[in-house]
Amino acid sequence: MSRRRPVRRTARRRTVRRSKKQDEQIALLAAGVVVIAVVIAVVQWLLAHWWILILAAAVASVVGGLWVQQARQRAEWERVRARALRLRIAELDALDHRAFEFAIRDLMRRDGCQAEQLGGAGDNACDVRAVDPAGRVWAIQCKHRRDGDRGSAVGVGVLQQVNGTARQIHGADVAVVLTNGRFSSKAVPWGAEHRIHLVDRRVLGEWAAGSRPLWELLDRIPPPRRPTALS
Repeated sequence: MSRRRPVRRTARRRTVRRSKKQDEQIALLAAGVVVIAVVIAVVQWLLAHWWILILAAAVASVVGGLWVQQARQRAEWERVRARALRLRIAELDALDHRAFEFAIRDLMRRDGCQAEQLGGAGDNACDVRAVDPAGRVWAIQCKHRRDGDRGSAVGVGVLQQVNGTARQIHGADVAVVLTNGRFSSKAVPWGAEHRIHLVDRRVLGEWAAGSRPLWELLDRIPPPRRPTALS
């Protein structure tokens, strides 16, 4: 008798499990029937009121057209704003160091570059990275001086940091240290020797005013990586 009892319990458990599965299947089937019925009712109602479909399509078309038009206008405004960007050196002086970095990014974009602001913790001595229309990669380290050229001079130490990361980490063709102030007397020859381009207050002011793109204001810029409209 002790051997038969487990067999009966197992059979009961299987019966209970089968019953639960059947209940779930019935519930799913019922839900499916309800959904189908609702869909049929909605379709029949819409067919009976076909003018609502036409009205909805017209409204969607108008709204979509307005959205596309506004998107185009915003894009065109951004292009116009970028082309017309002109900054005076006094305006750059008034910025904080983070806003200064974004201003340099925008100036690179104005001249047709793809540019992004990277400045912050872990930027590896590159505040703005850009790709110009000729395909050259720029790594720009920005040094903002609240007092302009009366502030502390940018020294060799900053240039050494850029020299160790611009090409190795950022893949730069053009390594730049840029300031609204000045460079120390030792930094200028050190930069020339190690192919670090220095943009001081004078060059920055001329560039920001919109006279020419930055690569036309610097010496010994590498040749283009790809053909351009002017080549």
